[in-house]
Amino acid sequence: MEGENNYLFQCSSDTNMFWASKHELALGNTFVAHPGKSPPQGIISNEEFSARVEQGYQVSPVWHQGLLHDSGRFSNGKTMKSIRWAYSTRPIFGWGDVLATQKATAGWLAVLPVFEPHWQVCMAGGLSTGWIECGDRRFEFQDVPSYVEKNWGGTFPKKWFWGQCNAFNDSPSHVSLTIAGGRRYLPLTRSYEEVGLVGVHYEGKFYEFAPWKGPVEWEIRPWGYWHMKAWNTQYEVELIGTTKNSGCSILCPTESGMNFLCRDTFFGDMKLELWERTSTGTKGEVILSVTSDMAALEVGGGPWDSVWNHRSESSRVAKALLGLPIDVASLFSWFPSRTPPGL
Repeated sequence: MEGENNYLFQCSSDTNMFWASKHELALGNTFVAHPGKSPPQGIISNEEFSARVEQGYQVSPVWHQGLLHDSGRFSNGKTMKSIRWAYSTRPIFGWGDVLATQKATAGWLAVLPVFEPHWQVCMAGGLSTGWIECGDRRFEFQDVPSYVEKNWGGTFPKKWFWGQCNAFNDSPSHVSLTIAGGRRYLPLTRSYEEVGLVGVHYEGKFYEFAPWKGPVEWEIRPWGYWHMKAWNTQYEVELIGTTKNSGCSILCPTESGMNFLCRDTFFGDMKLELWERTSTGTKGEVILSVTSDMAALEVGGGPWDSVWNHRSESSRVAKALLGLPIDVASLFSWFPSRTPPGL
């Protein structure tokens, strides 16, 4: 998907030319190799990739490159024929305080087969430099805001919303906002639960609002309006995202295959406010109050026949369990062969 709601989808049932690391952000695929050239099985140089791969991509934490052609199998009305890109990235924020151990986005239990799907924000904010060509249009850029997350697992949420913005107007420092909520599957109990979270990175500090930290409330309309409030013992956050853009229909995985059950826009308006919380539970000093007209906003799954209002808060036992300072990655460093894929 690109900024003007144009869309491209390329796929193949042949997975032999796809490669990925189990425990690092590194993956790639060759749809078509140049004649006489073998497909890569790992990250290679920009020049070597261009010489060996006619259609495909490669991704690492600091390098993103590829060339894709629309397969013609799906159409949402505004289809791009091709896209090419190559850019490097300098990370600023992961998911946690800068210079501190980074956190599992959905809590430390989320790396185990307890929730589906797994979700991790790998880089809440970074600066990218390079170029992108959409058809015959070329865009060159230097130090522009970028974001990376990943999903993996056995199922997708039945219903969800999402938003991300790291380009705020008149901000005194780099700010990154990520919001999400969904009806996710619990394999152990074979049931669903509705959870949401808000994450704010600002001046090197991470402000985390999640059900195991305190209440998370939302009001999400079928399209055009995203409103969230959340608080913990120290801070409180409120945000409103809106858009008049029609958005772009996006393919997403379902039990019956890929279907257009997701809608996105890059033309969202976002207002974000963050406060300290007083000992009496009221709003204290304002930490941040910023706006943007470059927010990415999304709804998916369903049904979306009415406004989705919900308050998500973990039980006391779950709060105590999820609040434990457990670094799962460090635990598995003693047994690397047992490390779950994706961690």
